[in-house]
Amino acid sequence: QVQLVESGGGLVQPGGSLTLSCAASGSIVRANTMAWYRQAPGKERELVARITDGGSTNYADSVKDRFTISTDNAKNRVYLQMNNLKPEDTAVYYCNADILVQDTLYWLDVWGQGTLVTVSS
Repeated sequence: QVQLVESGGGLVQPGGSLTLSCAASGSIVRANTMAWYRQAPGKERELVARITDGGSTNYADSVKDRFTISTDNAKNRVYLQMNNLKPEDTAVYYCNADILVQDTLYWLDVWGQGTLVTVSS
């Protein structure tokens, strides 16, 4: 079974920082493009940041210059460093990855269960 497990969410004051982590586990050959999405109450899920296998990144305009996505490809982990957090960043953050499954050699689009980030004073 292939899965993504997020960690690092929590409550933080405006202007504070958090780092989210997502680890891929199971019968994995490797992960390709990895990304973070978020969904705020009453809103649709949106892309926050994405990083390709080659290291290219793209960010939502609302988080540029505040968030940084990175990977540790050897361990199939992706991180999201979030600085200068704002109340509007409050959401459930989801990890997403394209994963090559060892047993079948098929690519799967896998989602984590989500981790809640609350920005409030």
